[in-house]
Amino acid sequence: MEFEFVYKICSKSEWLVSKQNKKFIGTKKDIEDGFIHFSDKNQIKGTLNKYFSKKEDLILLKIKTIKLDNLVWEQASDGNMFPHLYTPLNISSVCNEYDIILNKDGTHTLPSIY
Repeated sequence: MEFEFVYKICSKSEWLVSKQNKKFIGTKKDIEDGFIHFSDKNQIKGTLNKYFSKKEDLILLKIKTIKLDNLVWEQASDGNMFPHLYTPLNISSVCNEYDIILNKDGTHTLPSIY
C-alpha cells in the first residue's frame, strides 16, 4: 500500500461541479455510504472494472493524503484495505487529474503515468 497518494474515479461532470464548489462531496454512492471511496494505486484497475464497467467520461484524481483529515483505511468484504474519507474533499488536495479512455470493447485505458 502506498500512503502518500490516494485515487478517486468519478465522472467528469461530478468533477466539474466540485471544482466550481471548491470541494468534492462524493459520488451518489459515496453520499449513500457516508464517506468518499478512494483506492490506492494498486487498486485502481479493480475498482474501475468492478464499479465503472463500460462507463464513459470518467476521470482519475490523484490526491495527496498529507492534508486529509478523517482519512481511514478500512477492510472491505474481500479483505483488502481501502481508504475512506469521512469529510468532503478540499479540491486543493488534488494534485493531478487524468482522463480515463473508454475503449470500443468496453474496457478502459488508464494513463501511463499516475
